[in-house]
Amino acid sequence: MATNATIFSILEQWAPKRLAYDWDNVGLQVGTFDKQVNKIMITLDVLESVVDEAIDKNVDLIIAHHPLLFKPIKQLNTDSVQGRILQKLIQHDITVYAAHTNLDAANGGVNDMLCDVIGINKREVLLETSTDKLVKFSVYVPRPQLEEVRQALHDGGAGHIGNYSHCTFQTEGQGTFKPLEGTSPFIGTKNELAKVDEVKIETIVPEQRIEKVVKAVLHAHPYEEPAYDIYPLNNKGDTYGIGRVGRLTKSMDLIELCEHLKTVLDVPNLRVTGDLTTPINKVAVLGGSGEKYIHAAKAKGADAYITGDITFHAAQDAWQMGLSVIDPGHHVEKVMKQAVKYYLEEQLKQQNIEVITSKANTEPFRFI
Repeated sequence: MATNATIFSILEQWAPKRLAYDWDNVGLQVGTFDKQVNKIMITLDVLESVVDEAIDKNVDLIIAHHPLLFKPIKQLNTDSVQGRILQKLIQHDITVYAAHTNLDAANGGVNDMLCDVIGINKREVLLETSTDKLVKFSVYVPRPQLEEVRQALHDGGAGHIGNYSHCTFQTEGQGTFKPLEGTSPFIGTKNELAKVDEVKIETIVPEQRIEKVVKAVLHAHPYEEPAYDIYPLNNKGDTYGIGRVGRLTKSMDLIELCEHLKTVLDVPNLRVTGDLTTPINKVAVLGGSGEKYIHAAKAKGADAYITGDITFHAAQDAWQMGLSVIDPGHHVEKVMKQAVKYYLEEQLKQQNIEVITSKANTEPFRFI
């Protein structure tokens, strides 16, 4: 049986908290790390209707995109909506966890999910916020244990270059050592110089994973004191950031793109600026409120920018600079529900844990 902490760790392998903006509040919102989990519910927002649904369905853990708590609570008044929500969560021992801007920025996160649904490929980050630092890791292994240690490197998260995994390089040589008193050597005899045919395996590792890689290698390596090296690289690692920009699978006029979005994003109406006959090839996407990034979208050469919560003057500015803006609403980030559900189900195949999505409607707007 997995605990909340186990689930959090699995999520953070995909969307590390370090990717979140400094103003954001991600991670544990209400509850404990130690509770055993039988049922998880995925939601965009934690409204009272969502909490009531979780109670009715005996949910142990709610995973939300939008944090329940953004600012410190100065008063827990159970007559207020927020107070009632917190009271219900605590009374029914339901934990709440939020993955917000870290899930936006993560590879395969909310913005990539939107691109997948819309049909945008050849994409890149709209505005870079961070880049992985890389290190080179090398370890010396007796040939018979080579594959076991190589697998440990992979299991620890080493050896990924672009869309390739298990990337290593090996060279053969001879290692020497003399086991001293107090040792229990795997190979060799105490106080005698040993010469062993060994293989040096080299690979590349994101700096934040090196501790896990070293631990995995030490566990798999036959020696009491394995020899290994770690040194920094100037190579550029994975880039993370806000939004995505790429090319439509098929070029279409602005009006066609709007109709396409209404269908694939399941919205009855949307707002748009610009000439509806304009041909659209390159598109920028930012789930949530993205009006601050209209200049970044224009600088990347986008013909249209899809984002939510555009205000009058931001829309006017984009219109004047020749950038078409499409606002389908903030709620289109609901695409994260099925994607997170699928990810957790894949990761928890060996666990008897049910993962469901919330059916409660958290979209505040109605179109009449």
